[in-house]
Amino acid sequence: MTFSLGIVGAGQFSGQFAKLFLAHPGVGDVYVTDLLPERAEQVAAAEGLAGTFPSYQAMLESEAVDAVAVFTQRWTHGPLVIQGLNAGKHVYSAVPMAITYEEIASIIDTVRATGLTYMMGETSQYNPATVHARNQIADGAFGRLFYAEGDYVHDMDLGFYEAYQYSGGENWKATASYPPLLYPTHSVGGVLGAWRTHAVSVSAIGVRDDRGDGVFDEEISQFGNDLSNATALFEVAGGGSFRTNEFRRVGYPSHIRESRFRFFGTDASMEQLATVAFWQDKKGVKDISELLEPKPTMSPDDPSLRHIAPELRAAFTSGSAPVHDRARLPREFDHLHNGHEGSHHFLVDDFVTAVNTRTLPSVNAWVAARYTLPGIVAHESARQGGARLEIPDFGDAPEA
Repeated sequence: MTFSLGIVGAGQFSGQFAKLFLAHPGVGDVYVTDLLPERAEQVAAAEGLAGTFPSYQAMLESEAVDAVAVFTQRWTHGPLVIQGLNAGKHVYSAVPMAITYEEIASIIDTVRATGLTYMMGETSQYNPATVHARNQIADGAFGRLFYAEGDYVHDMDLGFYEAYQYSGGENWKATASYPPLLYPTHSVGGVLGAWRTHAVSVSAIGVRDDRGDGVFDEEISQFGNDLSNATALFEVAGGGSFRTNEFRRVGYPSHIRESRFRFFGTDASMEQLATVAFWQDKKGVKDISELLEPKPTMSPDDPSLRHIAPELRAAFTSGSAPVHDRARLPREFDHLHNGHEGSHHFLVDDFVTAVNTRTLPSVNAWVAARYTLPGIVAHESARQGGARLEIPDFGDAPEA
């Protein structure tokens, strides 16, 4: 059983994912559309896709497309996802899910009403540290987990200026000011992807930018935002807390590991830094760095990555880590590029399997809401000087 797929947005990531979707035995034809038709034509030609559509609306109106994968600007996802679902298409969406409570609620209502598959492609769901912590939590190795930390630390100087210029055109500075806490899923999702709970309240502190180059300038920002760094402390259901950092001005080699995690329980703890990771209990410390280290499967100098800033290429080249269970993946993926610490193969397979078997994917709409909404509320807390705010919850996903 296969389905056809339309890629929405021919940017820096979509071509890499188009290759994986096309290779998956559960997918048939793959198409692409973009606001800039020449970019869609380039991706279609480079990846051997079935063709292009002149617009998203034309793609949605076509019976040749069963599902869409949205890889557009991060603040556009919510409306495009709802439009796709209402057109009768299954939807894979890049992160974040949306940027307002209302958009998230609408996506959940539409998924419930249509019965279609929705999945958010959060890479931290398969970050090796999250995978290992998830396995250890399932085995009870931590005892009672009571605290965790998740960081997404990526300096603007390391490739983000070029990325925003590529996607934003002449007015790129207005969008480069995107609030860090509205892009929370790499840090929040890495914690909650292991710890089966959800955030119920938050207090956050933001740091106003002082670079003075027009990025994170409140008067220029499309979002009225001047915060470049932010820290949030979340209370979780059942007792305990976790802290996340979203930093865009930071002295840290984010091309090595931009997301990293720590978990603390009554019996054991786990800590990950840029190049090392440790498992600790009351008897001692074990180095688990090799277990969590993906091995690159593509050279950063590969011609297919020439349009991507060198500082961003590590996210496109990582293979799998020993902790990853590749037995579940199609053999067609064995020698294909991977990315974001080995997550891309698993995310594509999750969506394809969910559509073809009509089961809930790993990061379904209800899980995606728990990864996304905490950041939206945290941003409002930061705007209010750290006020502690409650986080609404949409509950668990219904039984399939």
